[in-house]
Amino acid sequence: MKRSDHLTTHPERPVTDAMTPPARAEEGLKSLTKVVRVLDAFSTRNRALSLTDICRLTGFPKSTTHRLLASMREAGLLDQDEQRDRYRLGVKLFELGNIVLANMELHREARPFVDMLTRQGGQAVHLAVFDGRRAIVIHRADASPDKVASPTMIEQAPVHCTGVGKAILAYQPEPVLQRVIAAGLARFTENTITEPAALLRELARIRDRGYAIDEAEHQPGLRCIGAPIRDRSANVMAGISITGPAWRLPLTELDAIARLVVHHAAAISAALGYGASAVLPA
Repeated sequence: MKRSDHLTTHPERPVTDAMTPPARAEEGLKSLTKVVRVLDAFSTRNRALSLTDICRLTGFPKSTTHRLLASMREAGLLDQDEQRDRYRLGVKLFELGNIVLANMELHREARPFVDMLTRQGGQAVHLAVFDGRRAIVIHRADASPDKVASPTMIEQAPVHCTGVGKAILAYQPEPVLQRVIAAGLARFTENTITEPAALLRELARIRDRGYAIDEAEHQPGLRCIGAPIRDRSANVMAGISITGPAWRLPLTELDAIARLVVHHAAAISAALGYGASAVLPA
C-alpha cells in the first residue's frame, strides 16, 4: 500500500510532520472542535462524567474519546477521579475564566451597577453575556447577609425561560431566534414556554415594554425581571436581572422593580459606550 493511500484511509490519524501545512491546520482544527465538544458535555447538572457518559453526549468513539480525555487531563482542562473513573472540569479552566473576566469590559463596567441594584432591590442580581446559545452568568451578587449561594445561582441560563435570557433573546436577529428554537425549548417547570409561536409572542411583549419577566419558568416559586444591555454598536449582547422568591417580588411592586432593573441596564449600556454615537436598529 502506498503511503498516500494509507493516510487517506485513516481520518482519525494524528497530526504529523509528513502532512502538508493545510492538512495539519485542518486536522488541528478538528481536534480543537472535539475538545470543545467534550467541554460542552459538562454542566451544572453533569459535573462529573464517566468515559461512557462523554461518549454518549459527544457521539465520539470510545478510542477517540479516551485519547482526548488523556490529553485534556495532561493540559489541566480536566481532572480525573481515579477511584470512580469520572472526569470533572479542571482548575486550568477556572484560571482562564478569571483572566477572561479581568479583561472583559462588561464585567469591569457593570460590577458597580450590579452591586448597587443588589442593595436597592434587596434580591440576588445576575449579570449575563450571550454566547449565541445561552446566557452565561459572569457575575452574581446576593443581598442575603450570610452570602450563602441560593438555588438561583446559575452558570448557564437557558435563554427561553429566564428573565435575563429572555431579555437578551428578544433583541436578537431572526436567524439567532430560529437557531435557539431549533435547538429545542426544554421544559423546566409547568410554566416554561416550550412552543415556538408562544415564545415569539412573549419576545414581542418584552420588546414592547423593555424588560422580561420569568414567572417560575426556570425554577418553581421564583420570579425574575431582566433587562437588555447594549454595546456601543447598539447590539444587545448581555443582560441584567433581579431574582427572588415570588412573595418577595410581588406583582404589586413589579413595575417599580422593573424600572429599577431597566435603569441599571441603561446605565451599564451607557458605560459601554451606547448612546454616544450608536444608532438604534430599525
